[in-house]
Amino acid sequence: MSIDVSKVIARELTKKIEGFEPSTQARRVGHILSVADGVAQVSGLAHAAYLELLEFPQHLTGVAVNLEEDFIGAIILGDYLKLHEGDEVEAKNTLLSIPVGEDFLGRVVSPLGEPLDGKGPITAKIRYPLEKIAPGVVARQPVSSPLQTGIKAIDALIPIGRGQRELIIGDRNTGKTAIGIDTIIHQKKENVTCIYVAIGQKASRVAQVIAELENRGALSHTIIVSATAGDSVALQYLAPYAGCALGEYFMGKGKDALVIYDDLSKHAWAYRQISLTLRRPSGREAYPGDVFYLHSRLLERACRLSDANGGGSLTALPVIETLDNDVSSYIPTNVISITDGQIYLESDLFFAGQRPAVNIGLSVSRVGGAAQIKAMKSVAGNLRLDLAQYRELAAFAQFSTDVDETTKKQIDRGSRMVELLKQRQYVPMAVEKQVAVLWAGVNGYLDDVPVDQIQEFEKTLLTYLETREHKLLTLVAKEKKITKDIEELLRKAVEDFKKRFVKKEEKEG
Repeated sequence: MSIDVSKVIARELTKKIEGFEPSTQARRVGHILSVADGVAQVSGLAHAAYLELLEFPQHLTGVAVNLEEDFIGAIILGDYLKLHEGDEVEAKNTLLSIPVGEDFLGRVVSPLGEPLDGKGPITAKIRYPLEKIAPGVVARQPVSSPLQTGIKAIDALIPIGRGQRELIIGDRNTGKTAIGIDTIIHQKKENVTCIYVAIGQKASRVAQVIAELENRGALSHTIIVSATAGDSVALQYLAPYAGCALGEYFMGKGKDALVIYDDLSKHAWAYRQISLTLRRPSGREAYPGDVFYLHSRLLERACRLSDANGGGSLTALPVIETLDNDVSSYIPTNVISITDGQIYLESDLFFAGQRPAVNIGLSVSRVGGAAQIKAMKSVAGNLRLDLAQYRELAAFAQFSTDVDETTKKQIDRGSRMVELLKQRQYVPMAVEKQVAVLWAGVNGYLDDVPVDQIQEFEKTLLTYLETREHKLLTLVAKEKKITKDIEELLRKAVEDFKKRFVKKEEKEG
């Protein structure tokens, strides 16, 4: 039996034609012109958008950051040494975003949302853009709710509100990071989600911060975004925006979030390196012309939303490192002009043993008493002025042996209040305890206590209040103001304690 081959072929062709469905696939592709230092120049993608994702060979991803007429500049998120001139690049028609969600709490992630702590993958269904326009004026409400740091010198004199942007500025090794870490530790009971962004720091230093937060039980409400000195400048540039996106997710849920950028000096250095490699025109100190916008668009996203928009808040504590206490250099003055105040840490005070080394004269909070509970406001109302007068009188008294009694009393009380504001690291204090201790100081109950015993007096007073007057502390925390009844209870408690403290002194003597 012979088979007609032509009929078989015709039948197969008919099947193929009947089952054929025409389809077209459009791809936007370009080619690498040059690649160096983690930055590539790409031709043929004239319609690419700012921060659009680009797909490079070797499974590498890039982001468009420089849009010019004939080519675009892109930062490469990975090992750029695998790429070569002429390689094909595809635009993905998607803007850069990261996964966000509750599952990130307690984890250490890269600026792209990838886990770095070896605890397995993070499941997140929602993605959030890294760059976003800050909420407008109508979408916000004034900052009125305090963000307690647990640090007496700050909560009393430079109060921070939820939704505020407060700069922490000072030389290297003056305790800037310590303030941020203490604030995170204190938020355990304050119901505030914290994001700590490490930019350009040593990996060992970041590991130390993580270990400290874990030991203090504060990692469970914290997300660590890490772009260490060993990571590419691209990741260091994206890190604060990633931290801000994670914070905005919680703010959008109506929650309170705190983000600490440690530090924005290194962020500006990374951006300068990227810009110089892209051959952008450089300005003062070789920074590009838009370096102010770099930080303003980041910090403006911190705010307190109106009740109609959920009422959530994002508080920003950016850190800036100065050189030789020079706050008038380019990046510090830029960030000072963007933020709502600054906490200035002075190296001379640090080395003199005043910890935290806050210079009260140069530090300011532009939100002020609006971010304080009434109890703290009434106790610390005149404290700032008293400390300023103390510094002037103490400086004057150095050059004069003859000091009148009134001046001597002011100097003595000022020296005791300065001693009272000292605080050890990793020991944040609840606001009701701060109120009780400062009340005792401003009302003269420390005037006859030797300066070298102020720390011991404070420690034993707090122990006494916690054990014997716990209801009083609870009452201050509940009422948030010092009524006549509370003041009478405070006076009685402090006087009773002082009698015991004096007797103890006499026995030891």
